[in-house]
Amino acid sequence: MNQTETITLGGGCFWCLEAVYDRMRGVVDVVSGYAGGHVPNPTYKEVCRGATGHAEVVQVTFDPEQVSLRDILAVFFTIHDPTTLNRQGNDVGTQYRSAIFYHNEAQKEVAEAFVRELEAEKVWENPIVTEITPLDTFYEAEDYHQEYYENNPYQPYCVYVVAPKVQKFREKFAEKVRRNLE
Repeated sequence: MNQTETITLGGGCFWCLEAVYDRMRGVVDVVSGYAGGHVPNPTYKEVCRGATGHAEVVQVTFDPEQVSLRDILAVFFTIHDPTTLNRQGNDVGTQYRSAIFYHNEAQKEVAEAFVRELEAEKVWENPIVTEITPLDTFYEAEDYHQEYYENNPYQPYCVYVVAPKVQKFREKFAEKVRRNLE
């Protein structure tokens, strides 16, 4: 097995991000959880109330020989709106903020450069509000959140919110979709 790298991303509900990255070639593991807050060992209910300061995030572990961090970030900035502060669609609160929690200085540099490029290209009408901060502590979400989309594909949120993001990924990044999930 090659060396892997891990980055932690928040882009709204973690179910969406996990479902997409689970389908990306070169991604070894995706774990839903919480980061960026001030309360130790938060629960989903506490995070949903918005009082812990945590964002819903996914830790994406990938093989950099198969997929680059830039590719991971390209998908990230395609499947969520990085210009809305503390919200994604109907999900509102700091727990749904756009965030990149980097694990080392090299990741920070890549993320900051990528955002500068997107801003220069004027991909969005509004400025990018994605926070780029070092990862302090990652707390794994409760078991029932792991592989949520796989286990609950007909749950209404999955049908109307998660599935369209998965489809967008498949269409825009067809060459990055795992062959066994096409």
